[in-house]
Amino acid sequence: MKKLTVIFALLLSFMLVLSACGTKDDKADKNKSDNKTAEKDLLKKVKDDGKLVIGTEGTYAPFTFHDESGKLTGFDVEVAEEVAKRLGVKAEFKETQWDAMFAGLDAKRFDMVANQVGIRPDRQEKYDFSDPYITSAAVLIASKDNEKVKSFEDIKGLNSAQSLTSNYADIAKKFGANIVGIEGFQQAVELLAQKRVDVTVNDKIAYLDYTKKKPDAPIKIVATSDDASTSGFMFRKKSDKLIDEVNKALKDMVDDGTYKKISEKWFGVDVLK
Repeated sequence: MKKLTVIFALLLSFMLVLSACGTKDDKADKNKSDNKTAEKDLLKKVKDDGKLVIGTEGTYAPFTFHDESGKLTGFDVEVAEEVAKRLGVKAEFKETQWDAMFAGLDAKRFDMVANQVGIRPDRQEKYDFSDPYITSAAVLIASKDNEKVKSFEDIKGLNSAQSLTSNYADIAKKFGANIVGIEGFQQAVELLAQKRVDVTVNDKIAYLDYTKKKPDAPIKIVATSDDASTSGFMFRKKSDKLIDEVNKALKDMVDDGTYKKISEKWFGVDVLK
């Protein structure tokens, strides 16, 4: 009888353990299922809420910044607002620092990010992107009266104004230029005007933004890199339905000329080409 009691107790304990494990596994499976459903229903949620929540810095002119009146504006802001409008909802921006942008998207603080996020393989491993809405490339910039420099190969031994930690400094070094450290594009232009440097390698968009504001700036593009970079709106994985709608909106904007109008307002040219 004693043995039977012990055996019965052991069987009962084993059944309780199995039951607990089953409950735990069921909960885990349910959580996974709920997460998948939540992502699939993101477009529906956006439509039901009547708003597309967008993460952005608000400190990165001319893409996302505050104008003199304090209003959030910029190229990325206007493109995102137009996309939201075509989805039939309102764009609601949540501003955060660049370092917190990715974590905020992970935590579902926003539905997408609009902040000149470059489409790169390392980011595509964790996030999904819309079709590109801007294309840029490294350009070689010289004074307007410089007729000697016509290609990247011509800068060997010349002085190039560069932010020391930028990719553009690496390009200048690659072609044999002597690097003169600067803090930003404005300083590079000043050094070019003063003939203290010969060239600078920088982003085409930065050049377009500067010359749009200062059309009389004494600088010109003398060469453009073959490697262009693209930026897109960034999303959590499995946001396919929402991304499809965003891509459709972007395509329609290009087709009907709205994108070109926004681009020319900020840069004077179509920056998707």
